[in-house]
Amino acid sequence: MELVDQNDIKLHSQKIILSTIIKNYPISRAKLSEITNLNKATVSLQAHSLIKKHLISEIGMGVSSGGRKPILLVFNKNAGYAIGVELAANYILSILIDLEGNKVFSDYFEFVNESMETLNSILIERIRMVVNHAPESPYGIIGIGVGVHGFVNENQTVVFTPHSNWDKVDIKDLLEEQFTFPVFIDNEANAGAFGEKLYGEIKNSDNSIYVSVGTGIGLGIIVNNKLYRGSDGVSGEMGHMSIEFNGKKCGCGNQGCWELYASESAFFKNLSKIKNGVEMTHEKANKMILENDRDILMEIEKFGHFLGIGLTNMINTFNPDAIILRSNLIEANPIILKSIKKAVSKRVSRYIPLKNEIFISQLNRNAAALGAASFMIKKFLVDSKTFN
Repeated sequence: MELVDQNDIKLHSQKIILSTIIKNYPISRAKLSEITNLNKATVSLQAHSLIKKHLISEIGMGVSSGGRKPILLVFNKNAGYAIGVELAANYILSILIDLEGNKVFSDYFEFVNESMETLNSILIERIRMVVNHAPESPYGIIGIGVGVHGFVNENQTVVFTPHSNWDKVDIKDLLEEQFTFPVFIDNEANAGAFGEKLYGEIKNSDNSIYVSVGTGIGLGIIVNNKLYRGSDGVSGEMGHMSIEFNGKKCGCGNQGCWELYASESAFFKNLSKIKNGVEMTHEKANKMILENDRDILMEIEKFGHFLGIGLTNMINTFNPDAIILRSNLIEANPIILKSIKKAVSKRVSRYIPLKNEIFISQLNRNAAALGAASFMIKKFLVDSKTFN
């Protein structure tokens, strides 16, 4: 029992030292001891172990404060690599990142009306290509994180995807059969929120909401610096919140769902009707906005109006520090943000302080894949197997 306890103490010390180095490098052993409150002998011993495990390295001398110049330690961000995948209704985005979240390689593949059998093969093929772009490293690929547009429960099972058939596939088993790496499946909006929390506008925010606006609408909710998942892991499906009592019928079984009025697909569908059935794309919409097309400017007002209604409900419910909007349409046309903010300002409770900030995502379409990959990095850096 004593040996087990001593080993636990050793692993705990290593994790504290590593996390401190990641946040503060380059850093000396003396400074590590000061910050962590671990004695110098423990810091020296466990730092040596982390060097042997290739998780940190020495880079030379620092500035002396009166004695010998200290040897500085740095985190080895290239000790391993993680893969992040976003599975959407019409595309697969895959990225490879180092242990600090820096993108090394990415792949984007669009598809239309492919069978699930074909898509399974495509998914495996695209991930294999990403694997082949990973540089040599001590730990290689540490895992694959996947963000899926739809309901994903606590068992990492995709139970419903309203705009595709990814729920017909056991994605976790499929990938674990093909690859030797750990696999983690989550909702795309949760992955996007995690990515934004680590690398985006909300990294200094304790309570925030990430809103993914595309084919549908999904939310990733950060409460007290942690992802809020609900009792079964399927929180954040606010795209299926009713905003019209007797509204349109939704594929989820509800009526008047928010995403039927405020998603990009709803926007393009309405615009297509106005333009006599002409198929609409982001490129066409962007051009029409630049040309001040009257029809699209009116639709933008409606789009902002309906988005604002839903966001007001989020603000009244969660009182977040910030809201991040992830949308190709909004990112390309920030003018839409004015319509959204106008709708929110008209409806938000007067008793809620107007500190709430609404931002456009700076991570753009990489947010979900980056967050999914980062789930695997977090697991790797706290997994006891890494330190044994």
